[in-house]
Formats: sequence, structure tokens, C-alpha cells
Amino acid sequence: MSDVRHRTGWVEVITGPMFSGKSEELIRRLRRVEIARQRLQTFKPAIDDRFHATDIVSHNQQRMPGETVASSAEILARVDEATEVVGIDEGQFFDQDLVEVCNILAKQGKRVIVAGLDQDYRGRPFGPMPAMMAAAEYVTKQLAICVICGNPANHTQRLTGSRAQIQVGAQGLYEARCRCCFQAPPDESPSA
Repeated sequence: MSDVRHRTGWVEVITGPMFSGKSEELIRRLRRVEIARQRLQTFKPAIDDRFHATDIVSHNQQRMPGETVASSAEILARVDEATEVVGIDEGQFFDQDLVEVCNILAKQGKRVIVAGLDQDYRGRPFGPMPAMMAAAEYVTKQLAICVICGNPANHTQRLTGSRAQIQVGAQGLYEARCRCCFQAPPDESPSA
């Protein structure tokens, strides 16, 4: 019997509704990577320019330098061989290939940390995040506080009438709601 050990990577997912601290938790974990002097690269989708063109920025203005990319494949192309940890913010805005890209990076021995919304404004699974959670070794589900009743919030309530699945915004366009206070848009209901 062979006792061969190999360096293995893994995937961590941080998910939940808007205003639950996903980017803040991602930045916290990545700061610890810096303290450990591990080689780190961070990415976010080019579509998310709310707070800064390239930096990963939380709602409470914590920030970390990052690179913007247009697709999941671009992440794979840009990750240096010597990189030990890859951070990815706003995972819901990426294409479905994000799961395969993260799996490839983990098989190369890298720790991959992805933060993103698990549900859209209708309460339905959002982008690659459900499959990302299924493929991950670790999943952290963050909760916000419902602005209506103060209970734990698992939903993101859109405050505008737009029907587009992707509408990049923050306070004023969205707020956190619990399952009882969440109101799916008319003629649409969240999946069970």
C-alpha cells in the first residue's frame, strides 16, 4: 500500500443576502492569508463597479486590492502558478463555468474562497452559486437583519420595479428581509 500524500486545495463559499457581511468576511479571511504571508490573488467581475473599479469593497468600506475580470475563464488564465489562495467576490455575477474553474484551482492545490449571493431578488437560486455551494468543501451562510421586523434575514428585497435579474446596486435599491417580510415581485413567487 502506498502512503502518497499530495498537496490538496479546497473551495470555501461565503453566501447569503445583501447586507449580510459576505464581502466583509471574505476580506477578513484574505487578511489572515496576508498575515500568513501566503501568495494571494483576488478577483471580482467587471460589472461590479459600485464602490471601486478594481478593489473588493464591503458595504462598511473595508477594502482589498483586486483584479476585475469579464469571465470565469479569465480568472483561470490570470492565476499565477505560485499563488496559494484565490479570493473571488460577487460570484453570482459570473458564468456557470465558475464552478469548474474553482475545482481546477483546488485540484492544483490552491485554497479558493468565493463570496456571493445565493438568491436573486425573486428568492430564486442565483447564477453559479448553488452549484458552487454543492462543489465546495466549506459553506458559510451569512444572515442579515430584516429592516422590517429585526429577525434574521435570508432574502434580498429589490425596491425598484426592474425585472432584470442583474441590477447592480446597494442601499436604496435593495434591503434585507426575513422570509415573512420578503415580498416576491407580482406574478413571480420564490421557488420552494
